[in-house]
Amino acid sequence: MSEKEKKTVEDIPKELQSMFRNLNANAVFTPFSQTASNDDTDANEPTPDDDDRAAEVLQRIREFNLKPREIRDYLDRFVIKQTEAKKVLSVAICDHYNHVRACLESSDPVDQEFAKQNIILLGPTGVGKTYLMRCISRLIGVPFVKADATKFSETGYVGHDVDDIVRDLIKMADGNVELAKYGIVYIDEIDKIVTCQTGGVRDVSGRGVQINLLKLMEETEVSTQSQTDLVGQMEAMMEIMHRGGRGKKRTVNTRHILFIVSGAFDQLAERVKTRVKGVQIGFGQAREDERDASEFLNLAETKDFIDFGFEPEFIGRLPVRVACESLSADDLESILLQSEGNILEQYRQDFGGYAIDFAMTREAITKIAEVASEESTGARGLMTILERVFRNYKFELPSTSIKSFEVTTETVDNPEDTLREILSRNQAAQRQVLKEEVQSFSQRFKQENELDLDFDNAAIGALVNLSLETDKTMRALCDEMFRDYKFGLQLIARNTHRSQFTITGDVVDDPDAELSRWVVESFKNIKAERSTGGTETSGNVESAEAGDTSS
Repeated sequence: MSEKEKKTVEDIPKELQSMFRNLNANAVFTPFSQTASNDDTDANEPTPDDDDRAAEVLQRIREFNLKPREIRDYLDRFVIKQTEAKKVLSVAICDHYNHVRACLESSDPVDQEFAKQNIILLGPTGVGKTYLMRCISRLIGVPFVKADATKFSETGYVGHDVDDIVRDLIKMADGNVELAKYGIVYIDEIDKIVTCQTGGVRDVSGRGVQINLLKLMEETEVSTQSQTDLVGQMEAMMEIMHRGGRGKKRTVNTRHILFIVSGAFDQLAERVKTRVKGVQIGFGQAREDERDASEFLNLAETKDFIDFGFEPEFIGRLPVRVACESLSADDLESILLQSEGNILEQYRQDFGGYAIDFAMTREAITKIAEVASEESTGARGLMTILERVFRNYKFELPSTSIKSFEVTTETVDNPEDTLREILSRNQAAQRQVLKEEVQSFSQRFKQENELDLDFDNAAIGALVNLSLETDKTMRALCDEMFRDYKFGLQLIARNTHRSQFTITGDVVDDPDAELSRWVVESFKNIKAERSTGGTETSGNVESAEAGDTSS
């Protein structure tokens, strides 16, 4: 091969790198030029910092010694209720990672005889299913990925390939395949991929997704590069070309990845309720009728899941099954009062960004919980109600002098009325805030243009009134009224050598007209200076600034 041909081949990866960056600017990719010169160096290898973090997590897994009660106590800090779910999850997590630790400590094939305890969580929306798993992954420190089952398709061309879940887990592990092998995958909305719908139509795609998922949940090798991803294909091509045709196939084994799936399973609860009622008679049946449909999920058997539309092989890969309880108004109140990092704390942080704090009476908390319970969306109903209460507060208060307020039952019932009352009581202080904002505009104008705007009391008062009447911030109002003053005053400054201008009430009444008159006066000043040899300069400048038209 000639030197010219070699040079052409060497240039190809650079061109592909440029194409790769243009196709996906957000992709995690390290150009070859930024890696070591050794040909065996993988362009996608984690950085030293990533390796240190991964080594720390792997060491934590090797030293895993948590007890089920310890995990349960940790979850109690964040998730209210769900006693049985916490117990089941704690035991399953400990069993899984104790086995992983044993596999890491020994080279014996002990893991071949271990049935992985994948988990299925059942229960209505907003009861904490996802939050439970996030808390567990945070406690252990392993990579965690959440996905919705509805986004997957059998082929991967329409929708996502199920293998993408594992690739996302690798991304969460900062590209470290070894660490990703011990992560947790959480798939929500699993009840939406059943093969038999209510209309009796068989969903072939749903069955295909189940078959592909069960392979992941058992054990399989997943390529780190998607076969349907153009960017991934280009990346693989670049790697092969860079290695001179010696492409390195990278895969991750799913043997030690813990899979948790969840769903509301409303229709399954109704099926189980019908089955249970069919064998109940007398008072027993009456008591069952009073129970919430979701409570029957605890009675679901494997046959119920198969009749619901799951493949026997798929549901067989989920041996640990537990139903979460619905949340009552008292439970929602406990979340606001006891749960660490609850949604109320998030709103405190939001207001804290504007140095605003609020107090909430116990009666108001009870009221919010009661109203949120009527939403029938679990803990998510709390955010719905709090957003309704605080929406206008978050919009109005940051522009005022108010730094604290109290939330009462009246606030929950009529948030807009109570907000207007707070603003009315603060009207005098608000006028002072607006006055200070006028001075802030003057200072900013001077910094940007080296020109002084001296607002007199009449001008400030007029601007404050305009701000209140038009419901505009002082900054927006001044920017709009004096948007042409930068260029007009610079022209005047060149003509008169002045840099300070007084803004009066008349200027605020018609700023454009006053600016035009000042510009005309500045040109009259030049004409007068030329005709008198400069003796009238000072007088004409003062006239222009004061608005005197007698010259």
